[in-house]
Amino acid sequence: MMRTSRREFIRRSASGAVGASLLSGMINDSSAVTSDRPRIVVKPKEYTRALRNPLMGFVGSRTTEHAYATLSKHYIRWNQIEDTETDGTERIRAFCNKEWSGVESLNIKIIPRVYLHWSKDDQKYWPADLQAGDYSSDHFKKRVVRLVTRLGECWDNDPRVAFVHMGIIGKWGEHHSPDVSAEMQKLLGDAFTAAFKHKIVMVRHPWDFKDFAFGIYWDSFAHQDQMGSHGAGIEKISPRWQTAPIGGETAYDWGNYKTQPGENPDDTVSDPGHRRFLVDSIFRLHANHLGWVSNYNARNTQAREGAEEVQRAFGYRFVIDEVNYPAQIVPNEPFTLSFTVRNLGSTPLYYNWPVEASLLDPKTRAVLWKGVFKDVDTRTWLPGDHWDGGLQAYASKPQSIRVDGRFAIPASVGRGTMILALAILDPAGHLPSARFSVVNYLNGGRHPIGQIGVGTTPTVSEPDPSIFNDPGQDRTLGYSLARP
Repeated sequence: MMRTSRREFIRRSASGAVGASLLSGMINDSSAVTSDRPRIVVKPKEYTRALRNPLMGFVGSRTTEHAYATLSKHYIRWNQIEDTETDGTERIRAFCNKEWSGVESLNIKIIPRVYLHWSKDDQKYWPADLQAGDYSSDHFKKRVVRLVTRLGECWDNDPRVAFVHMGIIGKWGEHHSPDVSAEMQKLLGDAFTAAFKHKIVMVRHPWDFKDFAFGIYWDSFAHQDQMGSHGAGIEKISPRWQTAPIGGETAYDWGNYKTQPGENPDDTVSDPGHRRFLVDSIFRLHANHLGWVSNYNARNTQAREGAEEVQRAFGYRFVIDEVNYPAQIVPNEPFTLSFTVRNLGSTPLYYNWPVEASLLDPKTRAVLWKGVFKDVDTRTWLPGDHWDGGLQAYASKPQSIRVDGRFAIPASVGRGTMILALAILDPAGHLPSARFSVVNYLNGGRHPIGQIGVGTTPTVSEPDPSIFNDPGQDRTLGYSLARP
């Protein structure tokens, strides 16, 4: 029921049923574009190390910068944001504004979850005008639908929110003790679907909410005792991962956790056997993000190096194979620009973020012009599928996606040789954010691809490598809460 049209679009795209003009922004009217000028083809070198990219990877703190984490879970007691029926959305907004203050400067987005019962010390957080322990009365059902509606009003268009955990029912909002009844699954499924048109909702168990296409938060990912239940359950609902994230956290406090994923986060990422098991599980189940394991000791060399391998497995990893553009362009005269991209990661980028082309001053790297590719859906840049642990590769290889754009620059740009750059923008402020895995990189999020002439022909097509920065070390990225 949720986002089925997008799922169908992605399925048809992968099978070739969607035309190239829809999939990658192909130009339908090429007669107006000058095509007799020489063109430059650049094949950027892959950046092989891990990246701190948004909406994927290790899940960390919302107040402390982690080497890789751009996601942070926030568990919220119901009575913190609504204690009586008279409380309105302004209380929710005030609470979130206070708790999430400054996350945009750290490039961190929140995964919020409202809960009622915290198992430790049996703490319960029902609003004052509701009965503690009541999950099923008509009064509770009315209030929970009202709450979900208001959460949608506050969070669905908030750029600080990444994904939304359904929560509410059971201990820690993890849909057990008690389980979510069939009636409540319908009630909550409909309520969250109606409230969240933009943000993706995630639920606890892959066998619940069968009539909805929600993501999954598994709180014991790759745990020895749950691979046959939750692990197999996630595989059973494949290809759900194409449109909704599989995430959660590892667990080090119950059952045979020492067998897998290990004794603690350091053990998981440092020990080759544990790390291989986790990485294989990430690729096989198309996991997008995990917490708890993110608490490894970054001062431990083995842990730090192992964590980088794990981060490389998470989420999307966009490699540019080739960029094709004219050697010379003329102001106000349309030109075409294309590139091909493959996703070598384990998941898509779950929201459709714009792709930008720009011209940079070759000396200062200041942006002289920028434009956005039309009709491009970055959600359709899918990774491979059917993980082969022996070969350490997907049996179904990721497709190479061609992206085409048509642009024209104004005369105010001037004349001379400039740098052509690409970037993926966070819609919150339209700032460069999700980086390609190529060595051609400048701090701030843009990728200098090659030299291009405006009213002239460049003598050298490749950009000077000495200007490149290390994308794995850049901590300048963020997003804006102001509307662009």
